[in-house]
Amino acid sequence: MRTHTLRAALILCAAASLAAATAPVSSASPAVHTARRAPAPVLVDCLWHPRVRPADFILACGDGNSRLGSLHWKRWGTGSAVAEGVNAVNDCKPYCAAGRFHSYAVKVRLDQPKPWKKHPQTRHYTRMTLTYTDGRPSGFERVVTYPLWD
Repeated sequence: MRTHTLRAALILCAAASLAAATAPVSSASPAVHTARRAPAPVLVDCLWHPRVRPADFILACGDGNSRLGSLHWKRWGTGSAVAEGVNAVNDCKPYCAAGRFHSYAVKVRLDQPKPWKKHPQTRHYTRMTLTYTDGRPSGFERVVTYPLWD
């Protein structure tokens, strides 16, 4: 009987080892290699702060005469970001300090991410394209593209 018990124990161990060896990797243990997604790029503001999905953004850093507001981001990815919002632009009539701001609906697209010179491990969007969807400031094209600072 002792031989029978020893034989049964050996067969069970062999069967367990065989089952473990032939089981799919995903069910045996957590994956050793996990895919890491690169972090999405940032939008660098006038004060050199990295921002992700900002609600507003100043385009004219020197005088604040053009800014984006009410930004609702549809996508913020590794290659581009897309939002809808409003571009408030000063008409500077008769001069900028006495001018009035007018708001225009825009679609915003950020793209061309590159390493940021200030923090090379951080990628930032380097181009912004505004598409005016309902009216536009005097002298502006319907689609305007701006390089973003580094």
